[in-house]
Amino acid sequence: MSHSIDVELNRHETYTVQLGINLWQELIDYFSAHYSDRKVFIAIDSKVLSLHGQKIKEQCKRYFKSCHIISVPEGEESKSTEQWKRLQDELLNNAVERSTPLLAAGGGVTGDLAGFAAASALRGVPLIHLPTSLLAMVDSSIGGKTGINHPKGKNLIGAFYQPDAVFADLQFLKTLDRHEWIGGLAEMLKYAAIRKPAMFDELEEAVNEGFQPSERWLDLIHDSAAIKVDIVQKDEKESGIRAYLNFGHSFAHALEKLSGFGNISHGEAVFVGMIAATHYAGNFRSAIHKARFAPFKTLYDITLPSKNRIPDLIEAMRSDKKVKDETIRLVLLHDWGEPYLKPCEDESLLSDAWQAAFNEFN
Repeated sequence: MSHSIDVELNRHETYTVQLGINLWQELIDYFSAHYSDRKVFIAIDSKVLSLHGQKIKEQCKRYFKSCHIISVPEGEESKSTEQWKRLQDELLNNAVERSTPLLAAGGGVTGDLAGFAAASALRGVPLIHLPTSLLAMVDSSIGGKTGINHPKGKNLIGAFYQPDAVFADLQFLKTLDRHEWIGGLAEMLKYAAIRKPAMFDELEEAVNEGFQPSERWLDLIHDSAAIKVDIVQKDEKESGIRAYLNFGHSFAHALEKLSGFGNISHGEAVFVGMIAATHYAGNFRSAIHKARFAPFKTLYDITLPSKNRIPDLIEAMRSDKKVKDETIRLVLLHDWGEPYLKPCEDESLLSDAWQAAFNEFN
């Protein structure tokens, strides 16, 4: 069983997100239809390399004469200028051409880093995403956001650069550890919150069945990806509704920065951030309540900073990409499935929201 979703950005730019189990033939068919068989570069997460690298290389060599492997150290620390430069050096020192594809195999870190490398090498080489984590399948591999972190904040350096294709093969989830499943689940809960509330119950049922690839998980991954595709098609460069995809993320990115990138996962931070945003929305007659996240809370074993760091968290939020005219803007919900953007005009409400989130975990 498989699904495909076309991403139609304009008359001249369309690509497909293919979802299923064991998509090797589809991937090879795509390569042979679009690229020369001379060479492919494969930027691959080091853990994925140890688990699946040989299989990925074997499959690629069914078509390409040369497969140049570039290992990316696992972890958020790899979204750095140093690793970006290393990828540039690997590409440029090994005769990359504007028609030479770069396959990004891994989770969100590898996809973001390799995507930015693809966007900037020779001002753009073909990019194909082979996401291997749940989070990458439902979120980061779709929509063309690429980038690296800066000491001032998360994802502050990068480019909008769309892939040629995305192949989300659930076979990789068989070796995904529980912590990574839970990280991806947070992004799926986000889609439930901003667009399809029925997914809350569906996700609870899937979690109760267990973290293994199945038709239920395939359908939920498809639904999540379809929501993102629909929003991206309407607002590719985040000038409007695409910001809704950042529900909870202004809080989350601040938490990641203050904790030290990689010490709390993106998914964990998003889960905390959504609870904080839900509490904040309550100041404006919102119909939502944090109890909706309660069935999932025990999955997230999170150690948060001391509450006396809340002022530092608020300061970190000022570096968020959605800040406009030096005003923090939050994605809030009138009701489940009804997002909107709200300028933060009273930072004491931010402090209250952080307090409420901290109370859930400390």
